[in-house]
Amino acid sequence: MNEKNTTILVIMGVSGCGKSTIGQLLAQELSIPFFDGDDYHSRANVLKMSKGKPLTDEDRTEWLQTLNQLAKENLANGAVIGCSALKRRYRKLLEESIFELVTYIYLEGTYDEIHHRMQKRSDHFMPAGLLKSQFEALEPPVDAITVSVIDPPDTIVASILKILGKK
Repeated sequence: MNEKNTTILVIMGVSGCGKSTIGQLLAQELSIPFFDGDDYHSRANVLKMSKGKPLTDEDRTEWLQTLNQLAKENLANGAVIGCSALKRRYRKLLEESIFELVTYIYLEGTYDEIHHRMQKRSDHFMPAGLLKSQFEALEPPVDAITVSVIDPPDTIVASILKILGKK
C-alpha cells in the first residue's frame, strides 16, 4: 500500500465475497463507522437485481455518486464503505475529489468459491444467478490491498490490519 493518509476504506468485490461481514469487523477494529453500499441503492436498482437483471453503468451512476458524498461526509473521522466497485470507472466516481484519501480492499475469490457462499444465503436481494454478470464486469484493481476470501473473517481482517499497519 502506498503512503497516503487514508481515511476511507472501500471493501470491494463481487456480490457474496464478504464485503458486509469484513467491512463491519474492520470498522469495529478501527472504531470507525461502516456503511453498506447496498443500503444506498435506489428501490428501482434493488427491484431490478431481485428480478435477476444486472445493473447497467447508468443504473450505478447515481448510487456511486451517493457513496462518494457519504465518503466526503466522513473524511474527518474515517469510514469503511462496502461497495462492489467492479469497474475502474466506478472507482473513479467513488473517489472523485478525494482520491488521495481512499484505499480499496479487494476481496478476491473464484466464481466457484463465491457461488457456493451465495447459494447458502437467503437474506439478500441479489440472486446467485447474477454472480456471472458480476465476474464479467469485474476489472480487478491494480492499486488495492488484495486478500483472499478463503480464510475465516477474523483472519482476513487481521491480515488487512497488518497491511494497513494498524496491528
